[in-house]
Amino acid sequence: MTLPALLQIDEAEVQISAIRAQGAGGQNVNKVSSAVHLRFDIRASSLPEDVKERLLALRDSRITQDGVLVLKAQQHRSQDLNRLDAFSRLHELVNSVARPPKMRRATQPTYGSRQRRLEGKSQRSQTKALRGRVRNGSDSH
Repeated sequence: MTLPALLQIDEAEVQISAIRAQGAGGQNVNKVSSAVHLRFDIRASSLPEDVKERLLALRDSRITQDGVLVLKAQQHRSQDLNRLDAFSRLHELVNSVARPPKMRRATQPTYGSRQRRLEGKSQRSQTKALRGRVRNGSDSH
């Protein structure tokens, strides 16, 4: 079985804006816009329809109600590395839904598994039956 080719995303379909990163970083973080906001409109993209549907069906907080995927990358000190990081995360997310999920086929339990289940039930039943009050044979109630 051959794997499908990984989906490519056209860079023209992605909006990237530089923003200031949050958190520790001293003076650098206050004056340099090194973080990257990546916006990818799933519905308007050139992805195949089935991939779009699976992407939109993901319960992911980064996907807005309008179907726009918003990724924020601020891991690195340089804007270029953050841009690469955002793109790689976008590709990873899109390619995670590229292949349709396998359909589950219902199966019957095997004869052996049914026998083992019933045997276990009867053993458990016997164990519980022995937990009752002890009766003497000579005691007549």
